[in-house]
Amino acid sequence: MRVLLTGGTGYIGSAVLDALVRAGHQVEALVRNREKAAAVQARGGHPVLGDLSRPETYAGAAAAADGVIHAALDDASRGHALDALALDTLLSPARTKKFFIYTSGVWVLGPAPTPVDETVAVNPVEQSAWRVPHEQRVLAAAGPNLRTLVVRPGIVYGGCRGIVGDLFKSAANGLVRVIGTGENHWPLVYDRDLGELYVLLATNPTASGVFHANDECDERVNDLVAAITGHVSIRPSIRKVPLTEARKKMGVYADALALDQIVRSTRARELGWAPSLHAVSRNAARLFDEWRSGREAA
Repeated sequence: MRVLLTGGTGYIGSAVLDALVRAGHQVEALVRNREKAAAVQARGGHPVLGDLSRPETYAGAAAAADGVIHAALDDASRGHALDALALDTLLSPARTKKFFIYTSGVWVLGPAPTPVDETVAVNPVEQSAWRVPHEQRVLAAAGPNLRTLVVRPGIVYGGCRGIVGDLFKSAANGLVRVIGTGENHWPLVYDRDLGELYVLLATNPTASGVFHANDECDERVNDLVAAITGHVSIRPSIRKVPLTEARKKMGVYADALALDQIVRSTRARELGWAPSLHAVSRNAARLFDEWRSGREAA
C-alpha cells in the first residue's frame, strides 16, 4: 500500500513508520524540515516536506494515498486547532481513500478503576477533552469509500522517549517524582507492538471504529518505579507529590498522570493483535538498555 503518515518522526509515528516499512508498504511521511526528512529516509520512508498548518503541502499526497494514518500532535497551544485543520483536509469528501486512522489516547476514558473496553462511554480528563469531538468527527466520516478508525494507545514505552522514558531519566538522575500515591494503574503499550497494531488495522478491510491498545498488565505506578529504580547503580530518591501541589506546576497534565485506569483492548485482540512485550516491571532491564542506547544515539 501507499500510506501517508503524519507525525512520522514522533514517538508513536516513528513506531508506525517502522512497522509499515517492515511489512513492505510505501510510507510517505509529512515532515517540517530536511533534518526530519533525513530521519524518515534513514528508516525507509519517503519524506513529504510540509506542515499541518499548510494543507496545500500535503493535500496532494493524501489524495494519492491508499490510506492515511494521522499520528501527529503539536504540543504547543495551537495543537488542537492544527489537528482540526488537518482533519478538514484529510477527511475531505473530495478525496477517496481506503482508510483513515486517527490517533487518540486512553485519557479520553477518564477514571477507570475497574476494567473498561472500547464500548465504555468516554469521560475525558481536561487534558484530553478536545480529542473527543475529533474522534466523533473521524468516525462520522465513514462511508462506502472510506474506513475510519480511532486508536487509543495506552502510555507508550520503549526507546528513550515518552512518559516511561522520563521515569528512566529521572531514576538515572537520582530523583523520581510520583504524582499522588502511586497506587494508580497506567495502561501501557510497547512502541513496537503499537506500530504492529496500526499495520493490522490498515490492512484488514473489516476493521473500523475504536480500538484500544495496551498490554493489559494493569501495572501500578509504584510497580514501575520500583522496577526501574532497581536497575540504576545508586538507588534514587522517590518523592510522592500531592496532586494539589503537582497541579500548580503542571496544570491539568498532573490529573492525567494521576488517573487510575484499567483498560482492555478487546477489539484489537479479536482481530488477532497480540502484544509481544508484557509489563514494564518484568522487562525493566531490557527497557533500560533501550533507553540508554536511544539517549546515546540522539
